[in-house]
Amino acid sequence: TSSVKAVLIDEAQAIVGPASAAVDVAYPRTLWSEQDPADWWTATHQAMAALKAAHGAALSGVKGIGLSGQMHGATLFDANDRVLRPCLLWNDGRSDAQCKTLEARVPRSREITGNLAVAGFTAPKVLWVAENEPEVFAKVARVLLPKDALRLWMTGEAMSDMSDSSGTLWLDVGKRDWSDEMLAATGLDRSAMPQLAEGSAPAGALLPEVAADWGVPAGTVVAGGAGDQAAGAAGVGTVVPGRGFLSLGTSAVYFVAGEAYAPNPARAVHAFCHCFPDTWHQMAVMLSGGSAFAWVTEATGATDEGALMDEVDAAGHDAPGVPLFLPYLTGERTPLNDPHAKGVFFGMTKQTDRAALARAVMEGVAFNCAECGEALAEAGAHVDMVSVIGGGARSRLWGRILAAALGQTMTYHTGGDVGSAFGAARLGRLAATGEAPADVCTLPPVAEEIAPEPALQDAVLGRMAKWRRLYPALKDEFRAFDA
Repeated sequence: TSSVKAVLIDEAQAIVGPASAAVDVAYPRTLWSEQDPADWWTATHQAMAALKAAHGAALSGVKGIGLSGQMHGATLFDANDRVLRPCLLWNDGRSDAQCKTLEARVPRSREITGNLAVAGFTAPKVLWVAENEPEVFAKVARVLLPKDALRLWMTGEAMSDMSDSSGTLWLDVGKRDWSDEMLAATGLDRSAMPQLAEGSAPAGALLPEVAADWGVPAGTVVAGGAGDQAAGAAGVGTVVPGRGFLSLGTSAVYFVAGEAYAPNPARAVHAFCHCFPDTWHQMAVMLSGGSAFAWVTEATGATDEGALMDEVDAAGHDAPGVPLFLPYLTGERTPLNDPHAKGVFFGMTKQTDRAALARAVMEGVAFNCAECGEALAEAGAHVDMVSVIGGGARSRLWGRILAAALGQTMTYHTGGDVGSAFGAARLGRLAATGEAPADVCTLPPVAEEIAPEPALQDAVLGRMAKWRRLYPALKDEFRAFDA
C-alpha cells in the first residue's frame, strides 16, 4: 500500500538484494481510500531499476518471479485494458450499504464465500461504482486485483491466484472457483474475471520488452502469487496447521494456516484459500497496524519511527500519563466490521507527552490483536507458534507488548521485515522448479523469541480490560459522527 517492494533471492534462499519505491494514497472524502494504478507500475520499474543497478548479474539469471500485493483493491479496466478510475483500496469504507445489498440479493453469500460482506472487499466496491458512477461501470470489461494489474502489464495475461481472489467476495472459497451467483449480484459474469491458478503454479511469462528493461531473461515464468498475507505465510513457513503469524505492516493481520475450509463470518474472521493447493487459512484483519504508528510519528513531529520507539522504551511501561487508544483510523474490520469506527485517545493528562501517545498506539494495536486472536479461537483455530513479520517486526518493544497482550511467545525470523516479498520470491521459485511447497517454504532462521513478562503482562492486561469498554460506549457516536 505504501510502497512496491522487490526482493531477489538466490538458490539457497538468501536475500541478494531488496529494493523499494514509495507510492501515495489519496483520501478524497471521508471513508474513501484510492490509488492510481499507474503509480504501481512506475514504482515497480523504479524498484527493478534499483535491483538492476546493484545486482545486475544476479538478476540476469532469474528463473521465476512471484507476485504479492495488497488485497481487495478494485482495479477497473475497459475492453482495451485501459484503467477507468483510481483503484478503490482495501481500507476504503464507502460501500457499507452495498454490503447489505449483496447479502440481501444472495442470502447464501456467507455460505458460498465463507466471509461476511465487508466494505473492504472488492465486490461491494464494484457495486458502489455501478450505483454511483454508472458511466464508469458501463465500460467495465475486466476487474483485477492490484498485483494482477501488474501481471497484466508484465505478461499480457489476465490471471489471479486463489488466495487473493478469496478476498473479492466473488469466489466460492470451498470449491476454489468463481461463483456465478455472486458475480451476477454485482452485474458481472466470468468474462470480467481473470483465469484462476494456484499461487505456486505458473501464471504467465514475462514479456520481452519488460524483461529487457529489467535485465531479466525473456519468458521468465511468473507464479500465480498470493495476496500479501498468504505470501507472508509462504515467506515465514506458515504452511502447516497450528502455525500462525502476526503481520505488522500498514494493517495488522493475525493469520493461521489450516488443512480444511473453516469459515466464521460472524466475527469478521476471514476463511480464504491459501496459496498452495488444497490448503486454506483463517485470518483476522485490523485496518490500522503499522500505519497507526507511522501516523503518530508524523503527528507528534518525531524524527522517525525508530527514534520514537526509543523514546517509548526509555520511558518504561509504568510511565505516567499514558492514555488508551482505539486504533480505528480508517474504520475496523475484525472483530468489529465497522467502517465508521474512529481513532480515539482516552484519558490524557498534563503528563501525557509524545512517548505516552506513541505507547498508547502500540498498546491499542496489540489489544486489538488480542481480540482478533480470541475471534480466531472461536472459529476453531489453534495456534502453537506465532511469528512476527512486516515493518513492525523491527520493534522488539512492540513484540514485548504483543506477547503480554496475547499471552504467547512472539517468534522473530531473520529477514522477517521483508515479509510477503520474500514469500512471493519463494512462489516464483516453485512455479519455475515444480518443487514441493513444504520443501521450499520452510521456517526461516529464528532470530529471537519474546515470551510474556509477568510484570509487564499484569500492567498490560489491566489496561486492556479498561480499553475493551471504550468501543461499546462509543459505537453509536461514531456512526452519528459520519451522518
